[in-house]
Order: sequence, then structure tokens, then C-alpha cells
Amino acid sequence: MVAFVQRWRGAASIMVIPPNGGAERLFSTGPDPAPGRGMGGGCFCWHPSGQGVVYAAVDGEIWWQPIGRAAVQLTALGRECRAPNMAPNGEYFVFAVDDAEVWQQEMDVDVCAVASMRLDSGSDSFCFDPVVSPCSSTVVWQGWSPPDMPWDGAGVVTCTVPSGELSRWQPRDAAVQQPRFVPDGARVWVDDASGWLNVRIDGESVLAESAEQAGPTWGMGQRSFVVSPDCSQVALCRNESGFGRLVVVDRSSGRVTNVGKGGHGQLTWVGDTLVALRSGAVTPTQIVAYDLSDLSVKPARTVLAVGPAAGWDQIELPEPSVIEVDGLHARRYAAGAGRTLVWVHGGPTDQWQADFRPRISYWWSRGWDVLVVDPHGTTGHGRDYQRALNGQWGRLDVDDTAALIRHAHAEGWATPETTVVIGASSGGLTVVATLADYSELVAAGVTSYPVSDVRALAEVTHRFEAHYTDTLVGDSTDQKLFVELSPVNRAEQITKPLLVFHGSDDPVVPLEQSERLVECAGDVVTLVVYEGEGHGFRDSANTQDELKRTAAFLRDSVTSWHL
Repeated sequence: MVAFVQRWRGAASIMVIPPNGGAERLFSTGPDPAPGRGMGGGCFCWHPSGQGVVYAAVDGEIWWQPIGRAAVQLTALGRECRAPNMAPNGEYFVFAVDDAEVWQQEMDVDVCAVASMRLDSGSDSFCFDPVVSPCSSTVVWQGWSPPDMPWDGAGVVTCTVPSGELSRWQPRDAAVQQPRFVPDGARVWVDDASGWLNVRIDGESVLAESAEQAGPTWGMGQRSFVVSPDCSQVALCRNESGFGRLVVVDRSSGRVTNVGKGGHGQLTWVGDTLVALRSGAVTPTQIVAYDLSDLSVKPARTVLAVGPAAGWDQIELPEPSVIEVDGLHARRYAAGAGRTLVWVHGGPTDQWQADFRPRISYWWSRGWDVLVVDPHGTTGHGRDYQRALNGQWGRLDVDDTAALIRHAHAEGWATPETTVVIGASSGGLTVVATLADYSELVAAGVTSYPVSDVRALAEVTHRFEAHYTDTLVGDSTDQKLFVELSPVNRAEQITKPLLVFHGSDDPVVPLEQSERLVECAGDVVTLVVYEGEGHGFRDSANTQDELKRTAAFLRDSVTSWHL
């Protein structure tokens, strides 16, 4: 059976479906599972016996869910336990605690939890994705400490079981992600030592190229590559100018076989079948199975399940065209009505690839060109392009966005009177700064939970991003620099209307940031607060209200608006 987590309106559940297709059904659990981020997993793993799954629950503990029996709680740490991984011998599992520790817990399917112990030494501030070797004698995980973020400088920690002996390895000026094992016991990971995130087995590149084969570590459970059971081939997903493509690489000959277009994640290879999450520009998220028994022909794809957005694929949706101008990158969803939404992704160490995004489809279907910009700092274009933003956040990305807006105007896609800049979180910083510094280029701005004060972000945010500004801005003692790069300090320059959405319980960018923005900018800013929401809105009523308010705002703010 193929098991997967399905999230709908904030609730998550584990589902199962036959690998050759058929009806999906609920895999009954105790507490709901804790879903991962995007294409990330880290929620559950099968027991080697096939008798059930070990999963991380929303209550923060690890549970054992045998098939046809009641769930059993395995941990009682009272903390956030995530990313369980079973030893192949079935005798124990490992997991992460509070993103900072790695624990081992013995297990018997009848007795369940027996004993537990901490494996890491505490020398790393963050520990992600512990994985057990095929012989069950070694555990590895990704570890890093501030001021680095995981994409700046992360290493691999190895623990020998049961001795507990630890060792750590990290390439110079590079970050290691997704460490795990080849079925024959060799070590495999992704690193950017070459300037591009490439898959390596025991240090040798599987497919050395100037293209990214993984994304940044924003959460646990990413599986952007997988090695075949016989160790002869590697499946990996390439980033081609923002488009995903799944390929299989023969380790002996180097032959590359195209498997399918689209963003792929959670790759799992069993026998001759490769199972993955897939999303494309015109295709909602799917669970697909590829038949890899004969790579001399294009692998057949079976769609096993489709996410809650099913139905959108019946609507004529566009694929974007690639824009490259003056060393900058963007993708354009062309509607041709003479007005443009310039969309800035969050992160900023991230990228909106050309996978399924209903919001883009929503506005495109209403006559808007959508220009998704990749300013410096964006991933997917190599390490140098990403790191160019270090020390320039709030300046270089804003200049890049302005340059791409000018390009849109020069090409005739829109005018300053019909251009709106939009984005959330870090993208919101770019929105606010664009209205402060380049108001002549746009008619209005729309943003959700924007970073407007980088000093406040450094002082009040959640643990993962607490030192984010150390590299993106610089020395925290340089007050002048933080003032210069925070658009709230230039809010009086905003003359065009700005619509801001924020959740009352945002732990990443507290509501106080948007409230201060309103105080500094005045009536030109409209703030809408959703009670109980965090960093990203989960309540469908709120997301629908956000779209309605945005549409009304654009009607009032943009010249030549027609629906």
C-alpha cells in the first residue's frame, strides 16, 4: 500500500491506496498526524513488518498505529517530536525533538516503547531528519548552528549505535542537506560545494550540472532524490529555470532518462515502481506512480490520488514563459489585458517554481498578467545568485523587482497605472519597500503578514529564523544599517494605496509590525486582521475574504479595471 498525508481545511489524516491505483481509504489513527511543509514529509514511516505506521501527531508526541488496532502513544516528552524513522531491523526508531535534538527509542510491536535515549551532543542548535542505515547500526542527520541557516552551512552528524560515538562532517563553505543512505550502505546527500545543489554518493556527483537538484531546507522530510533498490540508478528532480523535471540517472553509464515534467517530491522507489508527489503549472498536486521496469521507453504514469484542488485541471490554465533580463529571472503568466500583478515570493531564500498555484490561476482567469519575480536571494539559480542578497535584504531585492517592473512596462504588458506589486512575509518587505522607493512604477500594493522592520524581526520571531538577519542584513549592532533596510522607516514616502492582511497570532512576523506600519504611513495603508490566524491563513472563510477584499481594493486602485 501507498500511504500519504492529506490536509484539508487545517485538518490532516493518513490515507492509503493500492500502488497500482484504486480507491483511497482512511488509515485510522489516534491523534491527527502533524503535516509537513509543502513537498516535505517527516510525519510518519512504515514499520518494516508492514504491520502499521509510526507517526508524529499534532499533540507533539510519536504514536504507533497498527493496522486494525488502537493507536499507542510511544513518547511522553511533552515537547515537539517530529520526523520518526524506523531502523530496518524494526528494533528502534529515531526522531527529532524541538528541531534541536535527536532521540532513539527502542520498540517492540507488542510491547511498544521500551527505552529511549538522546543521541546528539547538543553542539548543533538545530538537528533535522535523522535516518538509520540499512544495517541499523548508524544514524545520520543534518545539523547546523546560527548565524548559519541550513542553506548557509550545515553538516552531517553520524552516530554509531549502540556505542553512541559521534562524528561530524561539513564541506568548506557549503551546506549539506537530506543526508541518508543508499540501499547498499553508501552515504548520499545534496550539497552546493560546486555552487549548485547536486546529489552526491560518497562525495561523487550523480549528475554534475549547473542546475539545482533540491530546494532549501525550510522543514523536515524532503526527499528530492532516491536511489533504486539495486543501487544502479538515481531518480532526482531538476530545477530548469523554475520548472521541475524528474529524471533517472544510470550510475554506470551516466545516461539520463526523462521521466516526467513538473515539480516532484517525496520520491520513494520500491521494486520497479517510483512513487512521488507531483505538481505542475496546470496540474493540482497528485500522487503518481511511474513504471520504471523498462527505461528504453518513456515510463508510464499512473495517477493514484489528486489533492483537494481537483477540478482546477478542467479549467484552461496557463504555463508561464521564462523571462531573463539583465541577469534577473522571472516567469510570466500572460493574460494580455494590459494589467500586471508583480508577485514576490517569501523566504527570501526560496522560489515559487512553476507548480500548481490556485491564486495565480485565480487572478490570471480574471485578466491579470502575473509576473512571478526571482530577485537576488532566490534559490534555484545557484549559490552565488542566492547569496548575493546577503547584507542587501530590503535593498537589492527591491531594486531587482523595480527593474523587472520596468521591463514589463517597456514590453507593453502594463503601465504604472495598471501595475500592482503583491507578496507575503519576506515578499511583503519587498512590496512595502517598492511602494516607498519606487511608487512611480506601480498603482498599488497588496501584502500579507509583511516584514516591514528587520530589527523587530531579529528581536521577536520564532527560533528557526531568529538569526536570519545575521546574514541577510549583517551586524546586529549596526543600528544605522537596520534602519536603512527596514521599509517602515520610509513609510511616510508611501503615496500609493497599500492593502495589508495579518493574523493576530503570527509567531514569525508579529502583528505589531503591520500596526506600526499603519502608524507611520497613515491612511494610505488599510490593515485587515484575522483573529486566531498565524503566519499563513488556514480558515477558508478568511482566505475567501482575503480574495474578495483584494478584488475590491484593485477595482478602486487600478485604472481601466474590468471584470
